[in-house]
Formats: sequence, C-alpha cells, structure tokens
Amino acid sequence: MTDDAITVGTPDGEQVPATPSPESGATTTTNLGGITPDLVKLALRRVKDPDVNLNIIDMGLIYDVRITGNDVTVDMSLTSPACPSGPEIMKDAEEQLKTLEGVGKVEINLVWSPPWGPDRIEPRVRTYLGF
Repeated sequence: MTDDAITVGTPDGEQVPATPSPESGATTTTNLGGITPDLVKLALRRVKDPDVNLNIIDMGLIYDVRITGNDVTVDMSLTSPACPSGPEIMKDAEEQLKTLEGVGKVEINLVWSPPWGPDRIEPRVRTYLGF
C-alpha cells in the first residue's frame, strides 16, 4: 500500500484500504470501527468548490472535524464571505456526510476565524496552481 492510500481502522486496530465504489468511482468504506475523521475527510473530498473545481479538503476549507458517537460536526470556511457558491458547498458537504454508513446527526458550522487564504491550499495543489 502506498503512503497516500486511504485506509479505515477496524475495531481491533488493523488498517484496511478504502475501496472504490464501482458505480460512482467514489471511494466508499464499510463502517468497521465507527466514523473516523479520515472517513469524514474522504467523504468531503467529493465536495468541490464549483468556482475553482477543486475539492474542499485540498482547498483547505475544512478547519475541524469532531465526532461524538455517530454524530459529526465540521467547522469549515469559504474562500470569502461573499462566495456565491457557499450555500451549495455546505449543502453538498452535509449530503456527502449523510451517505456514510452509521452517521447520525451532521452539523456544518461556517467559521471565519482564521480567515481562509491561499496558504491553506494543500501544498501539492498550490504548486500545480502556480502559487
């Protein structure tokens, strides 16, 4: 398995690879050990900012993921307070998290501190974009 492979922890601590869903091409996993931050981030990678066509994880828009039991709370920001795609992005994020097996309540909090900036973009993506 490569270093950048996405895995899910089993209840006994073993890491198993997430597998692609043949129908959608998206990565799905079986809820082996409950909801994990990695599983949440994997689901959020399917959410794109339509203005730049990059996922919200690589864009650095996700600030925090908290899991209490099966409930998931995500703190996220947008590229600007005037982002016209904000409601769509937040709705997509909530919908993607609700597709995860075993997820209970999903709460998406919009935060502005610290303000988002290009320095929050994943370094490999920043390089690709020429930043």
